[in-house]
Order: sequence, then C-alpha cells, then structure tokens
Amino acid sequence: MKATLKPLTLAAAIAACVVGTQAHAYEAGDFIVRAGVTTVAPDGDSTQVYAGGNSLGADSGVDVDNDTQLGLTFTYMLDKAWGVEVLAATPFSHDASGEGSFLNGAGIGSVADTKQLPPTVSAVYYFNSDSAFKPYVGLGLNYTIFFDEEGGSNLEAVTGDLDVDLDDSWGLAAQVGFDLDLGDNLLLNASVRYIDIDTEATLTVKNSDNALSLPAGTRITTDVDIDPMVYSVMIGYKF
Repeated sequence: MKATLKPLTLAAAIAACVVGTQAHAYEAGDFIVRAGVTTVAPDGDSTQVYAGGNSLGADSGVDVDNDTQLGLTFTYMLDKAWGVEVLAATPFSHDASGEGSFLNGAGIGSVADTKQLPPTVSAVYYFNSDSAFKPYVGLGLNYTIFFDEEGGSNLEAVTGDLDVDLDDSWGLAAQVGFDLDLGDNLLLNASVRYIDIDTEATLTVKNSDNALSLPAGTRITTDVDIDPMVYSVMIGYKF
C-alpha cells in the first residue's frame, strides 16, 4: 500500500523557507527527543495461501493496509556526527485482506486484524550537525511484536471462529532524514525509513461447523513480507 508524501513535502518546504536560523551543533552527550506523526505503509507481498496443506490458488495472497500513529524517537549523541536512536510508537493496527481468484471469488475481504509495535535501534550519522539543516542517514535492527490478532469478519463468516497467530519478526532497518534547528533547542524532523518485517500467519479453524466444511484444526497459512516504508514528521527537543 502507498502512503502519501504530503507531510514530508510540507516539512521539506518549511526547511527550504527557513533562513537566518542560528545553528547549534550537536555534541557528545546531547539527548534528543522527538514526537509526531508516523505512517507505516506495508508492501504487503505474500506467498500463496494454503488451507490444510492445499493451495487456495496460485495467485492467492494477502495485502496489509496502512496505519498512522504517534511516533517517538530518542537519540543519544556519541559525538557531533554519530548518535544512537531508538524508535518507538503507539501500537499500529492493520487489516489484512484476501487477494487472488479464490479469496476474492469467495467474497472474502478482511481475513485478519492485528496490532504491532516495531521498536528499532539504529546508528545514525549526521553529515553536518554544525548547520541549521542537519541531514542524516541511519542503519539499525528492528524487532516487530504482533499482538491482539483476530480473524477478519469476512473470513470468519465462512470458516467460523479462527485462532490467529503471527510470528514476531527480526530485520534490518534503514533511514534518511533531517533535523532543522528552529532555535531554543527545538527541532523540526522528517524521515523516511525502510524496515524488513516478515511474518508467518497461521489461522486455525476452531470447529468444523462452517460454510467451507473445513475440519476443526485446519490451518490456513501464508508467509507475508510486510516490509513497510515508514514516514515521519516530528517536533524535537534537544537536552
């Protein structure tokens, strides 16, 4: 799914228009806290969907929708160029919908709902922290936790109640962004990051009294490459 770039475009426009801002260089020991809008836009690619070990169609799969929440970052500067950043957020909620001839043909839209938290620790490098405009890049490690998984109402209408499990994920994360020094230790921040998030989804039929005559215990499985782009616009404060 594609996320709008309007917040990032607005942030870039503000950065381009701000002139005469007195710059304060980052130094070892500086602590930067940021908060703002963060959108997770999954790629949503998946393998074929299997039920009881049988493929539901060569083009069967799932797609995952976008969500926007409060994003938080905490950065500790090791020196004027290098810092360690932790990404946090309020829980993201995602709906997974069926794709392909079988799922769409059966009228199955929503197949599962889940919440997730993607804490990420990154090393960040600022190209010129002496200036008011401070561009940076980052590389780090992500651990995504899935919870509150539920069967989608459309799918459960034909399978009955489902037990849903999504495996947690480890993966790399990369980002580009900038801080704009607004004075008085205030910052405007914008960033774009890619996170490698892969999960195996397992939906287990709880009872055999269902429209598809699936035996109780039948497992519906697929591997999902969520691999989202994450867009953030934040206000920060340097201590």
